[in-house]
Amino acid sequence: MSTVLLGATRLLAEAHVPNPDLDSAALLAHAWGIEASDLARRRLFGESVPAGVTEIFVELLDLRRQRVPLQHITGVAAFRHLELKVGPGVFVPRPETELLVTEVLDELERQRNAHEPFVVDLCSGSGAITLSLATEHPKLSIVGVERETEALNWSLKNLTAVNLGDSTVELISGDATTFADDRPDLWGLADVVVTNPPYVPDEAVPRDPEVREHDPAAALYGGFTGLEIPALIMRQAEKLLRPGGFFIMEHSEEQGPHACELIMKTASLRQAATYPDYTGRDRYTVAHRVTEVDL
Repeated sequence: MSTVLLGATRLLAEAHVPNPDLDSAALLAHAWGIEASDLARRRLFGESVPAGVTEIFVELLDLRRQRVPLQHITGVAAFRHLELKVGPGVFVPRPETELLVTEVLDELERQRNAHEPFVVDLCSGSGAITLSLATEHPKLSIVGVERETEALNWSLKNLTAVNLGDSTVELISGDATTFADDRPDLWGLADVVVTNPPYVPDEAVPRDPEVREHDPAAALYGGFTGLEIPALIMRQAEKLLRPGGFFIMEHSEEQGPHACELIMKTASLRQAATYPDYTGRDRYTVAHRVTEVDL
């Protein structure tokens, strides 16, 4: 088995696939229909790869060499404690986005609300943030808003596969840049508004083929500077948040200062602060809605 994996790793490396050793192991486990831990055990004991598995493995390797995302090949993406179904038409969730979930959970703990927390996730995509919050918080109500039909369909599939406990989730079709305007019944009710919006500048085409060719453009590009769409979402968040409510938004490592500027230009969002991801790069900005303001 080690020889098979070494050969596969070499092929992926020649195709400039990031982390070729990890992807080779993941693809072999998928081809074999086993867990990664089981693959490691079989490798330790020098077990041979069956011919039928090898044939499937070669086909999967060819797809990965063409830079089809690993998650599209296996059909799943790991996110915190969840295994999400993903594929064409939905943005593959990234590890750095997990930090937004941690931050929201910490904020809800700080708020110590007497009522059941209400959260809105704008641009909910695969449902990664929405479903993680619902499954990791003891009891909350969360609405995930997604405009793109294919992405919403993926999130609805994921919803059926998780145990929500005492939390409630509603995944709905809606435009994050107009959602609050369309739902005045929700104004001033949200304890938290969280968003991982499209924030890549329109002219900044991603270098990696996995992103450039497979992530949907609607989930990537946020306008000329990348922050035009996020700025519109901030205005919607203002209306949804209750006084004292919390806003958190992911962005690129260069956009923290500009995101803070946009927040300070809103009517009610203040206390803007930017925080880093696992690599130390600025990744998300937070703010609170001030108590007294006329929207």
